[in-house]
Amino acid sequence: MSDVPPLRRGWTTGACATAATRAAVEGLWTGRVPAEVTIRLPRGQTPSFVIAGARLGEGWAEAEVVKDAGDDPDVTHGATIRVRVRASAGGVTFRAGEGVGIVTKPGLPIPVGEPAINPVPRAMMDEAVAEAAVLFGADPGVEITVSVPGGAEIARRTWNPRLGIEGGLSILGTTGIVRPFSCAAWIASIHRGVDVARADGLTHVAGCTGATSERVVQALHGLPDHAMLDMGDFAGGMLKYIARHPIPRVTVGGGVGKLAKLAQGALDLHSKRSQVDLALLSDWAGQDLTGCNTALEAATRAPDLPARIAEEARARVLGIVEAEVDVVVIDRAGEVLAHAR
Repeated sequence: MSDVPPLRRGWTTGACATAATRAAVEGLWTGRVPAEVTIRLPRGQTPSFVIAGARLGEGWAEAEVVKDAGDDPDVTHGATIRVRVRASAGGVTFRAGEGVGIVTKPGLPIPVGEPAINPVPRAMMDEAVAEAAVLFGADPGVEITVSVPGGAEIARRTWNPRLGIEGGLSILGTTGIVRPFSCAAWIASIHRGVDVARADGLTHVAGCTGATSERVVQALHGLPDHAMLDMGDFAGGMLKYIARHPIPRVTVGGGVGKLAKLAQGALDLHSKRSQVDLALLSDWAGQDLTGCNTALEAATRAPDLPARIAEEARARVLGIVEAEVDVVVIDRAGEVLAHAR
């Protein structure tokens, strides 16, 4: 039994912005901002959030949530996520307020010129507005302005400037939940997952870099939940343990950027410890991709590149484990770009 203590999970900036949006639209439509709200996350959880501050004005309402990242050493832990809503024709629109960046380069999931509010948080806020509109009998057309006071300074400690997100932070999250980033605890949980799979007689397990790739790979192979190892960025932590505790078949899934790093030989895929080598991708693609902002942008310019990344990543995995191995590369929408097997 592991002696690594469990770590407390927290909430993404996207979840906090959704909670603030829910409170703000209630204030807009009723004249009273609630002290606490409950939202639904993409996987069905329904956490409650305390509203740390609120203001009402002529035709607008504002609510604030203080981000709690749990035991994750997140640079946005303790930041105030502020949302102001105004009535607007034509559905829900998004604006960047103080401390939220604007996308200035291609290759990200949000078009150039848009606020750096990622697709899943946008969908969560859309849903929160729609549900509240039904509850209060209101028109769901609103303009949502998300701010993070001090966010421009915080963003200097992230990869946003390099990625072309100018002026502040991104509003992020695919599940709404921040998993504590403790290497020891996370790798221990991967090892426990391998042990459980072996004890249950499973012959096929999968490790994925995130929630979207996990969903795609699980559906692709029809795997049970306990076959899905919580690999995240720790490809080495998973593969080296499987090398010592073999399982006959292993699938690795992830986005273009993460699996490009694995293909290059990186075993820790976190952005702080490994970077995509665009010069190497250029060699693989047979064209100059060094001006690309991200590996995903490189893949859009060189459509055959994901297949090469998948094959190279598979070769890296086979260099560590003795198993039947396949590698699945997906895009941000969960479409399979390449499958090496």
